[in-house]
Amino acid sequence: MWYVSTRGIAPRVNFEGALFSGYAPDGGLFMPEELPQLDRETLCQWSTLSYPGLVKELCALFIGSELIPKDDLNDLIDRAFSRFRHREVVHLSRLRNGLNVLELWHGVTYAFKDLSLSCTAQFLQYFLEKREKHVTVVVGTSGDTGSAAIESVQGAKNVDIIVLLPKGHCTKIQELQMTTVLKENVHVFGVEGNSDELDEPIKTVFADVAFVKKHNLMSLNSINWSRVLVQMAHHFFAYFQCTPSLDTHPLPLVEVVVPTGAAGNLAAGYIAQKIGLPIRLVVVVNRNDIIHRTVQQGDFSLSEAVKSTLASAMDIQVPYNMERVFWLLSGCDSQVTRALMEQFERTQSVNLPKELHSKEKFYSLGMLSEVVTSESVSDEAITQTMGRCWDENQYLLCPHSAVAVNYHYQQMDRQEPSTPRCCLAPASAAKFPEAVLAAGLTPETPAEIVALEHKETRCTPMRRGDNWTLMLQDTIEDLSRRWRGHALNASQ
Repeated sequence: MWYVSTRGIAPRVNFEGALFSGYAPDGGLFMPEELPQLDRETLCQWSTLSYPGLVKELCALFIGSELIPKDDLNDLIDRAFSRFRHREVVHLSRLRNGLNVLELWHGVTYAFKDLSLSCTAQFLQYFLEKREKHVTVVVGTSGDTGSAAIESVQGAKNVDIIVLLPKGHCTKIQELQMTTVLKENVHVFGVEGNSDELDEPIKTVFADVAFVKKHNLMSLNSINWSRVLVQMAHHFFAYFQCTPSLDTHPLPLVEVVVPTGAAGNLAAGYIAQKIGLPIRLVVVVNRNDIIHRTVQQGDFSLSEAVKSTLASAMDIQVPYNMERVFWLLSGCDSQVTRALMEQFERTQSVNLPKELHSKEKFYSLGMLSEVVTSESVSDEAITQTMGRCWDENQYLLCPHSAVAVNYHYQQMDRQEPSTPRCCLAPASAAKFPEAVLAAGLTPETPAEIVALEHKETRCTPMRRGDNWTLMLQDTIEDLSRRWRGHALNASQ
């Protein structure tokens, strides 16, 4: 299985190359050169698999046994999920009035990112040990990515991790989950800025190809192909849990409601659909609505500023993974994708062409709204949904999950006949007590989260006026020197 850049200039790479790269050297994102097609028989066989079983099948399909033999792959995935609290890893709660909530948050940090990052970290360590190499992972976070990335690699001997978090823009719990991990290979910076601002020094550092190569830098943000790959399993599991039957021709549709910020789960769902999973995608966002505007009007442009909302992990203006969606929509046309994305980078605004040109056909933008439906949800609707779900089910939703469930309630109240529907729940309500209180409800806080309050913390400030890029470069150079010292001592 080979991977190509959505912008078509970078040479193709295998899974290992895509895993360690993050962005392709031409600024694009890696995608499989060819998408396999799953037939009905395969889907029926997969329908009885557990969530980890689905991850194993999908990874085997997209990684290749010449890189990671099947037995090794299965062991890595079992190890990745060994710290999850729920024996199923991912659990479907069937609630009143056809509400299905897929709980993706049973990992260490109570958020869906534990699923893909725990697997990604296992793949990384597998290759690093084989090649006797070290990497420095650099992560910018709006809340959940940082803690999940830290947990996935903390204590690993071949990996250092640097996390930039937006001081005061995450919840207290999210911040503590990052700053209380005192392992030697974990380095956390608190930035006086929002999550888009802290991405700037990271992008600057990664743009220096020689520096990246010299220090073996990589990113684990949602642009990493390995994360998108594992997230495809959410959609397969949702489908098999919610489909009424696999005996009909054609197979029945299931609607999957995807709350998103950077569009990683959306890209994963669209690829799942492309390889043969009969799902209809609904993408739901908070008031940061660039994805909603793109689907509804073809308006892929930045708003004036990021709006702070109760669903804070989705307070993102630049949904990087939309580039993967555009590439697939255009019939995998890298010239069209490159032109679109370069214009967006120059002007922060693109009106998607009525026709996305391709060699034989015209792909009209109408296709995007055929592929996916969208909705943007206000804070008021989030708290109302949290309240309603509690009243009807005694079930607490996190604000991000409420963005998805709000869509379900809207459809239900219209009393239109509907296909079975599954709402993805990206985080536990336990992480967002402020939002639970705003909804007039009582937070339920697990003991592990309460204990964070009393732990020692470590976090280096990046203040306004500091040169953030220079601070980041200095830290990376220092870690490289340290690793070379360790390696030298070990060889003597």
